[in-house]
Amino acid sequence: MGKRIFHVLLIIVVGFLVYSNTFHVPFYFDDANNIVANHKLKDLTNFWPPAGSRWFGFLTFALNYYFGGLNVTGYHIVNLAIHIFNAILVYWLVILTLKTPFFSRSTPPSPPFSKGGMGGFALFSALIFVSHPIQTQAVTYIVQRFASLATMFYLLSLVMYIKFRITPSLPLPPRGGGMGGGAVATRYTLYAVSLVSAILAMKIKEISFTLPIIIVLYEFMFFEGRFKKRIIYLIPLLLTMLIIPLSIISIDKPIGDAIGELREASQETDEIPRWSYLFTQFRVIITYIRLLFLPINQNLDYDYPLYHSFFEPNVFLSFLFLLTIFSFAVYLIYAKRYRLPASRFFAFGIFWFFITLSVESSIIPIRDVIFEHRMYLPSIGFIIVFVSAVFYILQAMIQNPKRSLVTCCLLLATAVIVLSIAAYQRNIIWKDKVTLWEDVVRKSPQKARGHSNTGVVYKDKGMTDKAIEHYQIALRIKPDYAEAHNNLGNAYKNKGMTDKAIEHYQIALRIKP
Repeated sequence: MGKRIFHVLLIIVVGFLVYSNTFHVPFYFDDANNIVANHKLKDLTNFWPPAGSRWFGFLTFALNYYFGGLNVTGYHIVNLAIHIFNAILVYWLVILTLKTPFFSRSTPPSPPFSKGGMGGFALFSALIFVSHPIQTQAVTYIVQRFASLATMFYLLSLVMYIKFRITPSLPLPPRGGGMGGGAVATRYTLYAVSLVSAILAMKIKEISFTLPIIIVLYEFMFFEGRFKKRIIYLIPLLLTMLIIPLSIISIDKPIGDAIGELREASQETDEIPRWSYLFTQFRVIITYIRLLFLPINQNLDYDYPLYHSFFEPNVFLSFLFLLTIFSFAVYLIYAKRYRLPASRFFAFGIFWFFITLSVESSIIPIRDVIFEHRMYLPSIGFIIVFVSAVFYILQAMIQNPKRSLVTCCLLLATAVIVLSIAAYQRNIIWKDKVTLWEDVVRKSPQKARGHSNTGVVYKDKGMTDKAIEHYQIALRIKPDYAEAHNNLGNAYKNKGMTDKAIEHYQIALRIKP
């Protein structure tokens, strides 16, 4: 128990140090519409009765506003607390998984689960999660609390379900005494918390739709028992999958209209065909994997090409690579020679990565084809695979158990230190609007939105000439960019150039009445 407390304290300290320079990061980008200008947040009575697909996420922002107005520090404290708690849940997930029937009946234990490796495996999984730079967008960018908060209830639901399943089911005591009834009550309290957490996750962000699938996968990979009894446990959790579609559509409409509304809601933009979005995502997922291994050139607003054919080399080769990874996970499940605890963990981590990414990287077109915060939940699967692979390979190569464990810990501790420094440096860029948007236009020089937003930042700082320069660049790249024409009109108005301001206002109105 003392070792566990030390591990948790270490996770908290590392998380705080990595994000210690973020408490004054200003509101950015989507923060404006979702928080700053969202008048619904100003009155808590707007949140009862519960309504809307992201009800609980917006409720947390309303509570932030109630206690601190638009002071960004309070929002960042909550975001960081959620992130650190998620890291602790990752730690707990690994610890509990090692207690499931699949592992407890594995004899003899194999790397990384041989003596001495279990605590280190859980600790370094959590430390890499809390310190990885790819998480900065989900933590430092205030509105992306939706991703981290949904992940918190996602993990809590899974962890409570595992705890429920590994808690012994004791018979009810004879009337008049005994402890069996209390044990049963405690066990089903865990199940109730799992179910409520699943419901709350569904009311925060659409990525939670995959939670019941993960729980079913986990049940059949790590537990055993009578099929009918296991299905009874799973059915209530599976029914929570209805929450997101029912939150999107109007249930009082005829079934045909409701289906049409759901189809329309599942396509954020009609500018990108579904198949083009899917083909592009094969390439995007490769970029995500690269960022997980090598988190350099991170960008708030990527200028990513669209792919329209499955047989374009970048698309087809990316698909083959991803298919190979997924097929390897299936192979690890069924190949007898690899039915070891380590191989089962590898497979689960790979399945987790692909399943949790499926909502935002499949055939549901989203205007922005890539955003780093979308890796917040899927990264857990990658981290499980990476850490278990390090333990497995080094403990297999170095026969001395003590020496191999020390080598594993030193290697992973070095990785945590490097990742922590990289995340801290990335957060420095977030501290100021000028540095962040200059970083964007440096990395995406041919993307109009970055230049337009850089112009807005310069205009707010009174640097009107530099603002006009970036608006003009944005319009050279995208002449029909209504917002840039409007922004340029504002800049010309501020300089007293009324005729040129009117000209750009009129263009903006023609493009977007």
